[in-house]
Amino acid sequence: MFGKIIRLSFLLSVVLLTFSGKAMAASGDDEDKTSFIMHHIKDSHNWHFATVGHTHITLPLPVIIYSSDRGFEFYSSSSFVDPETHHFGVEHEGYYIDEHDKLQAVDEGRSFIDLSITKNVAMLFLVLGVTLYLILSASRHYKKHPNRAPRGIASFVEPIVVFVRDEIALPNIGPRYKKFTPYLLSLFFFIWIGNLLGLLPGAANLTGNIAVTVTLAMITFFVTNFNGNKAYWKHVVATPGVPLPLLLIIVPVEIIGLFTKPFALTVRLFVAITAGHIVILSFIGLIFVFESYAVGIASTLMVVFINVIELLVATIQAYVFTLFSAMYIGAAVADHGHEH
Repeated sequence: MFGKIIRLSFLLSVVLLTFSGKAMAASGDDEDKTSFIMHHIKDSHNWHFATVGHTHITLPLPVIIYSSDRGFEFYSSSSFVDPETHHFGVEHEGYYIDEHDKLQAVDEGRSFIDLSITKNVAMLFLVLGVTLYLILSASRHYKKHPNRAPRGIASFVEPIVVFVRDEIALPNIGPRYKKFTPYLLSLFFFIWIGNLLGLLPGAANLTGNIAVTVTLAMITFFVTNFNGNKAYWKHVVATPGVPLPLLLIIVPVEIIGLFTKPFALTVRLFVAITAGHIVILSFIGLIFVFESYAVGIASTLMVVFINVIELLVATIQAYVFTLFSAMYIGAAVADHGHEH
């Protein structure tokens, strides 16, 4: 198993080095050779995969705009790209995309809502598609063969489902674990698959986008607090056994604690995934900055090693996010009464 992981990581590294190298070789200066790192981890209105010679392999994405006077407008992101420089900046129908990849109106006083399908949104649909395919395929197998041992995709999905149920949901939530197990499974599969697909060459940095991680964290926040029982809220607003003067200190701390939990979930996943991408791309960048065979060999070995680590981090971060979500939910639904 470990040998397969090594081979997979080496293959990913070689492909990533090839694609990144082509893109960087096409750059004319050192600033462009280092800015590709931020370009990779940021969102964009098109999906750029590689540059081969003078050919840019790019997937144009839909630009969807809503304004009160024009209603919905639909364009292709390629309409905003200069065909010579392959950069955004071309004006089209009163709009343009600036150097920070933000959609702007030529008329600065014009108000509109940008509903475009960006690279991260497209990646989101891809992750959802893969997740639904795995779960629905396993579900169909059990419906057709309820008394048979799992095969194919079902044999892959079942151990993960059992692990999340028995090792995360049940120990941390208790008797009411069945109600929240589907949510925890959705969290685990979405984050895990998003992390793994994000390691592929040309993939979008979905789980390294703070908008995605804060959304997942806020869902856990609402699930936790909407299901909190009386004992849970009593501990928050009037902690039992605490003298009244101390409540003036304890209650604000408890209330702040409600919001620090989703903040911790947000930052932990965002930082872990983004940092891994930056480190990998930084080692690749060193090859083309120094243009040295020695640096190239050393960087390639480091990229392979870090890719192995990132495969583990992808699973660990999905596990940690799901585990802490289960712990927060368990604290909200548990019986906080004290027997004397």
